[in-house]
Amino acid sequence: MVILGLTGSIGMGKSTAAKMFKHLGVPVHDADASSHLLMAPDGLAFDAIAKAFPDVIINGRIDRQVLGKQVFANRVLLKKLEAILHPLIRAQEIRFLRNQRMLGRKLVVLDIPLLYETGGEKRCDVVAVVSAPAFIQRQRVLAREGMTDDKFSAILSKQMPDIEKRRRADFVIPTGLGRAVTFQYIQGIVNQLS
Repeated sequence: MVILGLTGSIGMGKSTAAKMFKHLGVPVHDADASSHLLMAPDGLAFDAIAKAFPDVIINGRIDRQVLGKQVFANRVLLKKLEAILHPLIRAQEIRFLRNQRMLGRKLVVLDIPLLYETGGEKRCDVVAVVSAPAFIQRQRVLAREGMTDDKFSAILSKQMPDIEKRRRADFVIPTGLGRAVTFQYIQGIVNQLS
């Protein structure tokens, strides 16, 4: 079974690319979706986060925006949150891979936003990076609700530069030329690896 790591900086189109892989029948494990489930009131990380960050619990739920403001402004708090979430996300990833192996899959995707930043590429056979021109990335990100230039800059400062991700990747998926072009590239990758 080939494990393809899918990554890309904020606003590069990774979520759209992941949907295209799914559309082509490739199972995708989404690390972000896992973290959302883990932080839900009945999630495995909820109690630990509530204990470590009591002021982010609003109406019985973790307010992700409040939590985000705290951890992005403080490296120590970010490490504390990662120490809670990352082992649980990794355990879900391991279960996903085991299940897909048992089903005899030829190709699976691990959708991990900070793949290179966390050393996740070591767990993958190949890596695909989604990439678009900086002006398109900026337009996409600043169109998001609650996003500001400062927030965007802060997020980018925590991510490996796009040019470095592209240099390290086995595949670069262009996402600034329209969905049809992106889909063709993804289809080519699936055909090559399946």
